[in-house]
Amino acid sequence: QVRLVESGGGLVQAGGSLRLSCAASGSIRSINTMGWYRQAPGKQRERIASIASNGWTNYADSVKGRFTISRDNVKNTLYLRMNSLKPEDTAVYYCNALDLRFNWGQGTQVTVSS
Repeated sequence: QVRLVESGGGLVQAGGSLRLSCAASGSIRSINTMGWYRQAPGKQRERIASIASNGWTNYADSVKGRFTISRDNVKNTLYLRMNSLKPEDTAVYYCNALDLRFNWGQGTQVTVSS
């Protein structure tokens, strides 16, 4: 079973940037679509970005134009570049396959202050 480890979160002021990483303990090359998810306090976990093996990407409206997802199949790592952060982006961020086949990692906390 592939284990996912998210990192790169932290406390940042509104308008700032962060880059999240998700390291997989095994190969993600065969996984067609990987995604980033987030869960804010009191809310359900939501998918905010996904990337297919051919590079096709999809974003939730709330992050479109500000976040960029990428993947490195050699390093078995998924990335999320987050720019122009807003307080409403505060959440725990997770990665997983689109079909949620992997166990959830511990996530990485992102806190955006106003």
